Amino acid sequence: MERARFKSLLAAACGLLVAVSIGASAHANPSTAELEKQIDEAWSKLEPTIEEHNRVKIELNANREKANKLADQLKPLEAKIDEVRGKVGGFAVMQYKTGRSGAFNALLGSGSQETFVDDISRLEMMASRQNESIADVVKLRNEYNTQKRALDELVAKLDAQEKDLAGKTVQIEADIKKLNEMRLQAYGTTQGPGSIAPVACPLQYPGGAAGIAVRTACNQVGKSYVFGAEGPNTFDCSGLTKFAWAKAGVDLYHYTVTQFNSTKTVARADLRPADLVFFNNLAHMGMYIGKDSSGVEWMVHAPTTGDVVRLKRVDGFPDIEGFRRPGG
Repeated sequence: MERARFKSLLAAACGLLVAVSIGASAHANPSTAELEKQIDEAWSKLEPTIEEHNRVKIELNANREKANKLADQLKPLEAKIDEVRGKVGGFAVMQYKTGRSGAFNALLGSGSQETFVDDISRLEMMASRQNESIADVVKLRNEYNTQKRALDELVAKLDAQEKDLAGKTVQIEADIKKLNEMRLQAYGTTQGPGSIAPVACPLQYPGGAAGIAVRTACNQVGKSYVFGAEGPNTFDCSGLTKFAWAKAGVDLYHYTVTQFNSTKTVARADLRPADLVFFNNLAHMGMYIGKDSSGVEWMVHAPTTGDVVRLKRVDGFPDIEGFRRPGG
């Protein structure tokens, strides 16, 4: 039985899972069909949260990279500040030892009228250089402080994201445990019903980068679904497509929305194996593998927690969001 899933209830995803748990059934011994419906409802609320988890991970890694780069930029700036401070300090020591008139007397000590104008110019230049050095210190200090504030804000944002991610992870793991219990009662196993590969994978071979990607995805059939995983032994839906296309030399983010937005739109009539298929509000996705002898379109995907990478009819989901092609 193919089941509809993935409603867009991202904000309340984890919190509402309990409401559709086994205990919510009106019957003491619900049928398998009723349990399947409960599983679908639970998963439709959970998977968008898993994709949100993936989004936070991407932002977290990007911000960490920015923070590291900014820290590297600050190191030579600190060294430059120390250098300029040393120069200004040296001039100050000279003034202290000679007195305010020391530099003037040193320049004009000969009393020669012929060199008087040149001496005045040299004195003015010395004073100007001192002022310029001091100005350089102030400018560099301001630049340092500006960058340091930016780094501090970035680090604070990272800390908040890490706490948010940790909280979501704990809740997701708790909800996955409940979902696995529901699957175990429905099927006697946490794996979904039916054959995981009812047709060949791929059904057609396009060659080139697309051929590498689709063969890679097909080779993962039977491996376990784990939220947030991108291989090589476990996958979630966007992790599987990311892993497969990476083998073909095409980098994709581990997030359905970004994969949708960063790839080329393809009409359904123009689909070829390795194209990406997206469903309800981009909460789920799979990889197209071709048509069978009856003209039925199939895809490979990482479906739900407790299940494994398997094949599924593209029309097995009621709400296709669109089709995309990585790599141009």
